[in-house]
Amino acid sequence: MSDRKRVLVTGMSGRIGRIMREHLGNRYELFGVDRVPVAGVNHHVVADISNFGAIRQAFDGVDAVVHLAADPRVEGSWESNLANNLAGAYNVFEAARQAGAKRIVFASSQHATGGFYLESPYKDIMEGRFDKVKRPFPLITMESPIRPDSLYGASKAYGEALGRYYSDFLGLSVICLRIGWVMDEDDPVHARSPMSLSFWLSHRDAAQVIQKSLDAPDSLRYATVYAMSGNNWCFWDLEPARKLLDYRPQDNAGDVWKGPSRQGPPQVLPPAAPT
Repeated sequence: MSDRKRVLVTGMSGRIGRIMREHLGNRYELFGVDRVPVAGVNHHVVADISNFGAIRQAFDGVDAVVHLAADPRVEGSWESNLANNLAGAYNVFEAARQAGAKRIVFASSQHATGGFYLESPYKDIMEGRFDKVKRPFPLITMESPIRPDSLYGASKAYGEALGRYYSDFLGLSVICLRIGWVMDEDDPVHARSPMSLSFWLSHRDAAQVIQKSLDAPDSLRYATVYAMSGNNWCFWDLEPARKLLDYRPQDNAGDVWKGPSRQGPPQVLPPAAPT
């Protein structure tokens, strides 16, 4: 029997699930729960997380769970959020508890505080008006109130609260990651919006923050942290992730955004001043 940590990943077929297989497949013994089969994963259950009975057995014998499965659409309907992001999250947490898993890493989202983007300087940064931004600007921190920008964002805030309950009262260690923008191409320069220079989370940084969460000491019973790369225009406080998880991002989106057409000279943005 392998002595590697046994990790169940919900939503293994998605973008971050693929990153985990590529970057962490040799570090952990990965199991999966997904609506569709996933090639190359020997231990995989095809089921919908909204169906507790269908997924429950998949959790037996695992050490930790990385809960990625959700409807990720910001414009997703109430019915879809209810089934996938609310009931689905409860089913995953409860199945993990019943099976005796020690830790859940919950894929939350920066959308849980996306309401702040209505205000400056965040709105200016997101829309590429960098000349209007004066440094130092205030960061969105873990002390900032929940301020979701959508039903999706609210569902992620619910997942964080659910994790707190399961940690405080039901014995699970829970780490919630407010994840930024993970792109298929892993290249923020060609993204459809200048906000990529703030939101980008590279593939290797995504793998790192998940790995650090899985390997964090058992004494860490609950945490919610932001997970972005070390971007010059990042306006979230990444210090809690560094302090609690030893997360040290390796990548930076830089100051150049080419734009959605991918034609013509790149737009060079003002360099980020030191803070």
